[in-house]
Amino acid sequence: MTLAELEKQQAQSLAEVAAALDAAALEQLRIRYLGRNGIVPAVMKQMKDVAPEERPVFGKSVNNWRSTLEAAMAAKAGAAEQPRAAGNAFDPTLPGRWPAPGAKHPISRVIEESVAIFNRLGFSVADGPDIESRFNNFTALNTPAHHPSMNASDTFWLAEDQLLRTQTSPVQIRIMTQHQPPIRIITPGRTYRRDTTDATHSANFHQMEGLYVDTKPISLADLKATLAYFAKEMMGSTAGVRFRPHFFPFTEPSVEVDFACHVCAGQGCRVCKMSGWIEIAGAGMVDPRVFDFVGYPSEEVNGYAFGFGIERIAMIKYGIPDIRWLYENDARFLEQLR
Repeated sequence: MTLAELEKQQAQSLAEVAAALDAAALEQLRIRYLGRNGIVPAVMKQMKDVAPEERPVFGKSVNNWRSTLEAAMAAKAGAAEQPRAAGNAFDPTLPGRWPAPGAKHPISRVIEESVAIFNRLGFSVADGPDIESRFNNFTALNTPAHHPSMNASDTFWLAEDQLLRTQTSPVQIRIMTQHQPPIRIITPGRTYRRDTTDATHSANFHQMEGLYVDTKPISLADLKATLAYFAKEMMGSTAGVRFRPHFFPFTEPSVEVDFACHVCAGQGCRVCKMSGWIEIAGAGMVDPRVFDFVGYPSEEVNGYAFGFGIERIAMIKYGIPDIRWLYENDARFLEQLR
């Protein structure tokens, strides 16, 4: 191939690139001219047939053809992409589009805060299965066989001796049957009861219970100090604690625990129904019979236990009027959590 023929071939190739209608046509031209078996590599192989004195000029012309053709193809490809990219072009002067950030669920927040508070008092976290035995859930907690909580209308029974736990107290039984005092634990987890779902009830909810057992003297005053500290840390420095006599099979004496309303500081408001107090937990000194069931010498050990609903505290702390809001994934409610 002479230099004149080379220049003619170069002009033809550039004209074909300019006339290419789409990316597919451009790719075909690239393969035809620049591919492994393309025209340009074939011309390069003809260098051996060119007269020695003409080889430098011929070689320079072929390389120039290759670079010019590659540049033309790149420019053509960029021009084809420009109309599509123009609509998505980045404008640095526009405000940013920030994705909506997530937030921790109120139940997770209350559990994490509660665990942190009780950790500072020396309590460790213990866990157990959702499916429990009759012994752990009822018998070892000194619940009589005729107690209404054992009815199928109140409890999800899976078999004669298996049920979905109605409280997290069975974890306490499991720990006591496996370890000797001292024991200081909290037991956050899911619980299940045959409640009709409404604004304040759910068949599946969360509890956190606590247990402190030791061979040294433990009194109701120790229990009150523990819950008073928890109340102030969780609800604020103005939160007081009130104990009212009550009955639970597994504690004696037993008390209901009220926290001073954190909204009105005990003065009375719609949240506390003008009483100044909000019912939070059940508690008491562990009944000696419970120690007998787990094999502790009841005359040598003593302790206290308490339990409260996570949802109950979350609803009060965050002003949530309906427990169903915590489960229904309503975007209007979840937006308020951020």
